Amino acid sequence: MQTKAYAAATAKAPLAPITIERRDPGPKDIVMDILYCGVCHSDLHTARGEWPGILYPCVPGHEIVGRITAVGKDVTKFKDGDVAAVGCMVDSCRTCNPCEHDLEQYCTGPHGFTGTYNGAAKGGLPNTFGGYSKRIVVDEHFVLRVNHKAEQLAATAPLLCAGITTWSPLKHWNVGPGKKVGIVGIGGLGHMGVKLAHALGAHVVAFTTSASKKQAALDLGADEVVISKDADEMAKHAGSFDFILDTVAASHNLDAFTTLLKLDGALTLVGVPEHPHPSPSVFPLIFGRKSIAGSLIGGIAETQEMLDFCAERGITSDIEMIAMKDIDHAYDRLLKSDVKYRFVIDMATLD
Repeated sequence: MQTKAYAAATAKAPLAPITIERRDPGPKDIVMDILYCGVCHSDLHTARGEWPGILYPCVPGHEIVGRITAVGKDVTKFKDGDVAAVGCMVDSCRTCNPCEHDLEQYCTGPHGFTGTYNGAAKGGLPNTFGGYSKRIVVDEHFVLRVNHKAEQLAATAPLLCAGITTWSPLKHWNVGPGKKVGIVGIGGLGHMGVKLAHALGAHVVAFTTSASKKQAALDLGADEVVISKDADEMAKHAGSFDFILDTVAASHNLDAFTTLLKLDGALTLVGVPEHPHPSPSVFPLIFGRKSIAGSLIGGIAETQEMLDFCAERGITSDIEMIAMKDIDHAYDRLLKSDVKYRFVIDMATLD
């Protein structure tokens, strides 16, 4: 099945139009026309060859919202015409312990989970192609229902990565009423962390290095904003946080945040820096039974839970819509953090 797409031919080449092959749909597959695709920093890293093992041509995109145009004979969850979504995974072994417990993102099968792009493809194709395309074929197990209003669909797309990447740790560490929660960084991930922690009922403190972002963080739902470069401001919060979610994708001093945790508090990292963080001091950890943890995306069931929660409350990402031809310019702006807070491609512009 041929479809139009936008791809990087090499790590140095600008993205350009291409015709790709999608596998013929099987009995458990859905075929989706893609309406919107969010732009994740992972797209940039992959297209530009900044991570190992990238296969070219590379079609990025794993924040996909579209309309189902065909379903296999054994599909039970969806029908033709449904609005649906696809996130960061399109397959996993489904037999390992994590998969059997709805944690497909931690699949321990021979190849782990299959990424929506640059993963091992079925049907004899060399690698999976992502959402910078007109159409996608996906097993129904990895397709999600979308209940947001029609006018919210573009801004729903980033929930498939930025939303679930912050939701999963917030839920795992039981964020809710009575908890004091910090969100480090007010970007694509951080702005969703603030919105979701607030909606879960926590007292939310946003940390930023830029005083100019203070009002924006308050508008997103933060109860307080702390300028993390200000030692006096940071000291006022020492030993008071139940949980801190660190979304920053640049190397920085973790000790500044572990000292803010109370007994049994956790600092969880979801941002992946280009260079490792400086080694944290042990004393703040052992004298408060504190932990530094990491978290990936979420499983399919958890992602559906997040989408339903957001639809009920009208929560979406703050986005800037772009045309497909402007993707390289968007990547350049992404490197400068010049977006509030997520780019989304209108896939109608691929024509």
